[in-house]
Amino acid sequence: MNWLFPLAKGGGSGSPAAPLPARTSLQQQKQRQIESLRGAHASITEIQKDVEYRLPFTVNNLTININILLPPQFPQEKPVISVFPPVRHHLVDKQGVYVTSPLISNFTMHSDLGKIIQSLLDEFWKNPPVLAPSSTSFPYLFNKPAGMPPYAPQGFPFLPPYPPQEANRTMAAMPVAEAVPSSYTADKPAAPSYGLIADLPLPVPTAEAVLQVGQNGCTYKMPDVPDTFPELSELRSKTVIFVFQYEQLTQMKAAFEKKMQRQHELSESCSPSALQARLKVAAHEAEEESDTIAEDFLEGKTEIDDFLSSFMEKRTLCHCRRAKEEKLQQAIAMHSQFHAPL
Repeated sequence: MNWLFPLAKGGGSGSPAAPLPARTSLQQQKQRQIESLRGAHASITEIQKDVEYRLPFTVNNLTININILLPPQFPQEKPVISVFPPVRHHLVDKQGVYVTSPLISNFTMHSDLGKIIQSLLDEFWKNPPVLAPSSTSFPYLFNKPAGMPPYAPQGFPFLPPYPPQEANRTMAAMPVAEAVPSSYTADKPAAPSYGLIADLPLPVPTAEAVLQVGQNGCTYKMPDVPDTFPELSELRSKTVIFVFQYEQLTQMKAAFEKKMQRQHELSESCSPSALQARLKVAAHEAEEESDTIAEDFLEGKTEIDDFLSSFMEKRTLCHCRRAKEEKLQQAIAMHSQFHAPL
């Protein structure tokens, strides 16, 4: 009778659970981008799962929120990144809201969203943004980016729907004699007369009465908010120290790169090929000097003793340099043959 009453999914101890469908390549790419985004900074918070993320950071006593919105077809569609409050910066549009970096404009499936956020933070540290004169509401709370479909709202099944009110509701008339009992027809003292509504006495709230009523009928007490926050002063001092240390790190990094460049130049000048070229030039110079000494002797410009001492010295130096050049060339050839791929 299973064909008439099929078992529900997961029902029955004997029926195996249906396997989860495998992720598509687009879902895998999206998950990889989201993991890279989460690992970009420890302060990134998830506003809506796999849709919206937020990163607050402070520079020059200005706290800015970077909001990352992932469209439905992400990563085929590029993410939308905005800042709040609006700022002035060369990576932000004229309204001071949306980030217009080339890394975001040229975003593809194979881009790294985490590295893009890190480069955006580095640029904000190097060139701090300035708060725009006019501030607008947060872009993602009220205004979605143009061209993006709205996301489906999440319902709450545990709350019953509110019954609709009838627009035109009629009430049947009742006879006065039957509707109003005789006890209510006696004279009653008149209610105290007030003037305007503003003349009514206002209730004085007490500490126990400061309660709020939620939409589901639950009451809760508002938390006590202190007048001052001493932790902010400590955080501001730590921010100044952090900025100073970051500037020191930038200077040390520039000095390190300069020394690395100098080391590379020195290592290139002392390489076997460079030494061989120098020996070849030096041997050629010694040979030319010996030829010049021989010509001077043939023309009678030098004595025979001076000729023999200087000529033999230059020729010996020339032959020594040529021998060293040949040995170095053989060593280079053997080294390249030994390290050549099979």
